[in-house]
Amino acid sequence: PKMPGQDTAACAYSCCFSQGEKLWDALRISAYVFSTGLLMFTALVNSVSWFMQNITLGNFWQTAWLEFYNHMEGDEWTIFLIGAAVVPALAFWGFNGILLVADITGKPTFITRYRIQLGKNDPVDTKKLWKAIYTVLGNQVFISFPMLVPMFYIMKSWGNTFSEELPTFQWFLVELSIFTVVEEILFYYTHRLVHHPVLYKYIHKKHHEWTAPIGVVSIYAHPIEHIVSNTLPVMTGPMIMGSHIVSISAWFSLALVTTSISHCGYHLPFLPSPEFHDFHHLKFNQCYGVLGVLDFLHGTDRVFRQTKAFERHKVLLGLTPLSESIPEAPKKDE
Repeated sequence: PKMPGQDTAACAYSCCFSQGEKLWDALRISAYVFSTGLLMFTALVNSVSWFMQNITLGNFWQTAWLEFYNHMEGDEWTIFLIGAAVVPALAFWGFNGILLVADITGKPTFITRYRIQLGKNDPVDTKKLWKAIYTVLGNQVFISFPMLVPMFYIMKSWGNTFSEELPTFQWFLVELSIFTVVEEILFYYTHRLVHHPVLYKYIHKKHHEWTAPIGVVSIYAHPIEHIVSNTLPVMTGPMIMGSHIVSISAWFSLALVTTSISHCGYHLPFLPSPEFHDFHHLKFNQCYGVLGVLDFLHGTDRVFRQTKAFERHKVLLGLTPLSESIPEAPKKDE
């Protein structure tokens, strides 16, 4: 005969074991993502660095940095402004400028044939688009830029940010890993917070006006959301690490281009898959994070994992659109 409470104890053990398995799977996925990405990135950049160093017979990047530093006469604020604001802004608008041509004109077909939500933004509503562009410019000029002022003094206090000696590439990889983890944690939980019914109506609903997003919409948001969920998660890592301005500039540019890719609405060849975040805009209550590790842990990707979008959530290594090779299942009434 069973002892009193035996079923409860068994159930508790089973639940704990299940949670343990889930945690281990999430950690394994995270380790795989980080190790693979870092290995590929290290091989690529080391190859480029070796090429530059041997062709120019000198330390290319160190020399370029010193030339720029001397040209600016060591003016730390100007250097910080260019590195943390101007360069990332050029990366953002340069990348999105190409996408906007496709969004507005429907050409070139090399881009538009990779549309995720077929029939949406074909072409984009120009009135709605201009509203988004004005909001994005407002967020950049009146929120992101002023937030750089306290960041400048925090970075200056570390004493490393404007060093004439660049950090090693290996150290930059360590920083990049930490930046990514910090952003994932802060973005996931602040993003879920603004999805709370009390906050969603007044703050996050603005961003979700676009159920089929485009690249520029990545920072189309209420000012409070832009501060808490868009900007602080990206700025916090470099402030914790006391990073060099070159590392900050590279990270800010990478973060802006990456979030533009995740919102762009096109699953383009050889670029990271945007299916994860595109599904979030389509369904609202799935896929809150960037990497997806915390979504896996919290079960907020459960519906996504049962869809064709999940099957398409991979880097496209060919030229055939995944919407063709992995199409949506036909509806029952068709």
